[in-house]
Amino acid sequence: MSVAQTSRWKILAATVSAVLVGLALPTAVATPASATTTAYDSTYYKNAIGKTGTSLKTSLHTIISSQSKISYDAVWNALKVTDQDPSNTNNVILLYSGTSRAKSLNGGDLGDWNREHVWAKSHGNFGEVTGPGTDLHHLRAADVQVNSIRGNKDFDKGGSAVGGAPGSYTDSDSFEPRDADKGDVARMILYMAVRYDGGDGFADLEPNESVNNGSNPYIGKLSVLKQWNEQDPPSAFEERRNQVIYDTYQHNRNPFVDHPEWVEAIW
Repeated sequence: MSVAQTSRWKILAATVSAVLVGLALPTAVATPASATTTAYDSTYYKNAIGKTGTSLKTSLHTIISSQSKISYDAVWNALKVTDQDPSNTNNVILLYSGTSRAKSLNGGDLGDWNREHVWAKSHGNFGEVTGPGTDLHHLRAADVQVNSIRGNKDFDKGGSAVGGAPGSYTDSDSFEPRDADKGDVARMILYMAVRYDGGDGFADLEPNESVNNGSNPYIGKLSVLKQWNEQDPPSAFEERRNQVIYDTYQHNRNPFVDHPEWVEAIW
């Protein structure tokens, strides 16, 4: 075989090889909604299985909108159950810090814990009204001072270290929770975006790519929340919390705790 023929065969082989690699590695697509199986797939989630995108979001909204509601005052005692320290039943685990603190120290003073609205209640102006203002799927026990530092800031990466919450950071317009809480925060925010879509007299809550959303019914940044959902999968604590809310209080579930891959399937 001549040198010219050999070169042509090498070029042809390289071309075929590139085509085969392209066939073996298709471009990424949204994860199918049925990728993970839970005990609720054939019952609670049966109308959502197999769907993606807007269809999946709409189906999940219909499913989780059937819920019991509690008062804002009743949230105190509910959090003592949902956020209970698995190693000490007298304590709750605080969001953003991971601190275990006595259930009896609920209140508004320094050293107490209070009710943190992960979807800041000013983002959509729903306040503490029964419904989004009392929805346990985004309410967590948090240190009073740390809660104040977070305020109503959007979520993003970076900033200065937060005193009393090692691993958490903040700047003028955003808050970054510690690694162990990143996925929890993302799934709580995205639950709210599916549950509250403009019906029931409340604002249509949606994630976006901004910070400084103020009183608009948005919280960012969606791209960061998606990363956090992947980075920090649901923990046993988060799964137990979801179950307690379903069994004892609201009788609805956070679908992203059961199926974290649905985040990518929708957004």
